[in-house]
Amino acid sequence: MKLHSILSDPAFETLALSEAGEAILVVTLNRPHVANAINTRMGEELVRVFSALEVDPALYRCIVLTGAGDRVFCGGADLKERDGMTDDDFARQHYLFERMIRALVDCMVPLICAANGSAVAGGLELLLACDFAYASRAAVFGFTEVSRGIMPGGGGTQQLPRSIGIRRAKELIFRGARIDAAEAESWGLVNRLCEPGKVLAETIAAAEEICANAPLSVSQAKKALNLGQQMDLRTGLFMEIEAYNRLIPSEDRQEGIAAYNQKRKPVFRGR
Repeated sequence: MKLHSILSDPAFETLALSEAGEAILVVTLNRPHVANAINTRMGEELVRVFSALEVDPALYRCIVLTGAGDRVFCGGADLKERDGMTDDDFARQHYLFERMIRALVDCMVPLICAANGSAVAGGLELLLACDFAYASRAAVFGFTEVSRGIMPGGGGTQQLPRSIGIRRAKELIFRGARIDAAEAESWGLVNRLCEPGKVLAETIAAAEEICANAPLSVSQAKKALNLGQQMDLRTGLFMEIEAYNRLIPSEDRQEGIAAYNQKRKPVFRGR
C-alpha cells in the first residue's frame, strides 16, 4: 500500500479509501444508512483527499468515485443536518461544498464516477464533476433543489447543460424531475450502463485501460479538453499544441515509439 499519509488517516468517518492495484485509488462515499448524503464532515474529507492528490498527482494514475451499497450513489446534501441551521451556518457549509466540487473538477488525473445507484441533487453534481461516469441500470438521476426552496449550487447549472444541452438541462432543473438510467445514457449524462452490482468492477476495468497509457499524455489531454471547452476554437487549437509540446521531451514519448517498433507493450513511468 502506498496510500499518502493523509489518505491513510484512520480518522475518516464518511469515506472509505482503497486501492485497485497500484495505480487506482477508489474513494467510496460511506454513509449508506443515509443514502450516502453529503454532510459537513464528508465535504471536509473530500476536500482533504483531493487536496492531497493535488499536492502529489503522481500518486495515482486514475481515481474512481463511488458509493457504499447497491442502491444509491449519493442522495445529495444531508437535509437533517441542515434542519435549524442559521443563514450564516448554511452559507458556511455551502462554501465548503463549493470548495469540494472545485477540488474534484480540478483533479489533474482522470476521475471516473462509478454510480452504483441513484444520483440526485448534490449527488448528481458529484457525478458531473467527474470526467465521465458508468452507472447502474437501476439508477435514477435528477435535480430536486427547486422543490426545497433552493437551486443547484455545486456546479449543476453549469455542468449539466455542458453534458446534455441547455434545453434538456432547463427542463430537468425547472421541473425538479428525475430520469431513469436509460434516458441518462441516451442524453449523454452517463457513458455506460452496467448491471446492478457490477458498476464498480466495470469502472475499474476502464480505469486499468487508462492506467496502461502514458500518464503525462493522459494528463495533458485532460487539460486540453477541459480548458478548450472554455475557449473559442482558434485559441483552443493553440492551447492544444502547447499541451502537446510538453510531451515531446518526455521519456514516455520515446518509450512509446520504441515499444511500437520493438513490437512490445510500452512501460510508461510518467516522466
